[in-house]
Amino acid sequence: MSWPVAVMIAYLAVLSLLSVNGLHRLWMVIAFWRRRPAIPPPDPPEWPVVTVQLPVFNERYVVERLIGAVAALDWPRDRLEIQVLDDSTDDTTELSARVVDRLSAAGHDIRLIHRTDRTGFKAGALAAGLAVAKGDLVAVFDADFVPTPDFLRRLVPWFADPGVGMVQARWGHLNAEQDWLTAAQATLLDGHFVIEHTARNATGRWFNFNGTAGIWRRQAIVDGGGWQHDTLTEDLDLSYRSQLAGWRFLYLPEVVAPAELPPDMRAFKAQQHRWAKGSVQTARKLLGRIWRSAAPLPVKLEATTHLTANFSYPLVVVLTLLLPFAVAARMQPGETLTPLLALDLVLFLLAVFPFVLFYGTAVVRSGAGPTGRRLARLPAALALGLGMAVSQSRAVAEGLFGPVGVFVRTPKTGGVAAAGYRAMGRGLVGVELLVGCYLGGACVYAVRHGYWASLPFLLLFATGYTMVGSSSLRS
Repeated sequence: MSWPVAVMIAYLAVLSLLSVNGLHRLWMVIAFWRRRPAIPPPDPPEWPVVTVQLPVFNERYVVERLIGAVAALDWPRDRLEIQVLDDSTDDTTELSARVVDRLSAAGHDIRLIHRTDRTGFKAGALAAGLAVAKGDLVAVFDADFVPTPDFLRRLVPWFADPGVGMVQARWGHLNAEQDWLTAAQATLLDGHFVIEHTARNATGRWFNFNGTAGIWRRQAIVDGGGWQHDTLTEDLDLSYRSQLAGWRFLYLPEVVAPAELPPDMRAFKAQQHRWAKGSVQTARKLLGRIWRSAAPLPVKLEATTHLTANFSYPLVVVLTLLLPFAVAARMQPGETLTPLLALDLVLFLLAVFPFVLFYGTAVVRSGAGPTGRRLARLPAALALGLGMAVSQSRAVAEGLFGPVGVFVRTPKTGGVAAAGYRAMGRGLVGVELLVGCYLGGACVYAVRHGYWASLPFLLLFATGYTMVGSSSLRS
């Protein structure tokens, strides 16, 4: 077997696996367009007691905004309890205490619960608050969220159905237009919240609470085994355990809770690393239980696809390394490669086109910002996703083989320039920049030999790795 044939076979094998992911995205887009909007239920005859939990750790720039927004929720004061679950080690606790004292004096049922050891991290804080919570319904907001006053009134009526265990709202973006990075993040998140969640919910598949901007029925938390901290994604973990226990989740994409996107690459990497590592840990923990359960086969298949989605990142890294050699192999004379080149075109379209359609649909249907400008930024979002492959592959490996690790919070600035919080590390910057140079060389090679068909794909990969690496150095 000649080297061009061997390279193309390896390249096409990886591309075929990624095309399965692409076909799955295509299914989600189809399911999204075929959904039927739910009819909102009537208001309950009596509004239930709701506990709102605000897990906070070193959030001096946003904590006052958060507590103020929650205190402004349109809900009877005698039926609203607010818990500020503050594990902070800086002056955030003092800021929280001042706001809590002021609101308490004004008649709000609000309490500051300060832990000094952070056992269990966010899961531990939520469990500590739940142990003394008054409400049968429990809403959760992370520190960077700013819920609208009608949030509870739009979500709570859905709990009239006794089988509903959790209702999730869609995330909005406070700073999507800040720069290219936040714009690209907004596009990637809209793919998840506009398309993914909607498709899963509309087709009866399981989906997850996103750690914030949702309301739990307390009994669903208890039946699922409570908040646990043996993964870094306590929200994903409890979501599947609760649905395994028989509870049904609802997703309301029309209810949007605005939040702050990570403002720099290091913060974004820290967030994505935690999510990827935690999802792999959750897959290790629960996939066996899911397949042994009585859930329908489509639910099991979608749960498996969801929990193992981050395994596509190592495949992207392998594809990246093979790509320049595949370009060179295509230039070799002879008829041996003709069938492989035809298959290459088909697999390429299956691997790439669904992602463009997926995120393009998310941009159009999100209703957030100028659609034309956001669509023009779509290549930057795709490049960002590709450029994160090295960093995310490490997260996948740690999730498979490493210890649980430490819950690293995503720093928030509240729009404050030169805010003091920074993510601890920059990730594998040297590797990312080296891969960017490697692909840049492949671009030069393609130009010199007039192989223009591969140039856009090479440029997308090269740009992604280079901008992720260089932005990590600047942040």
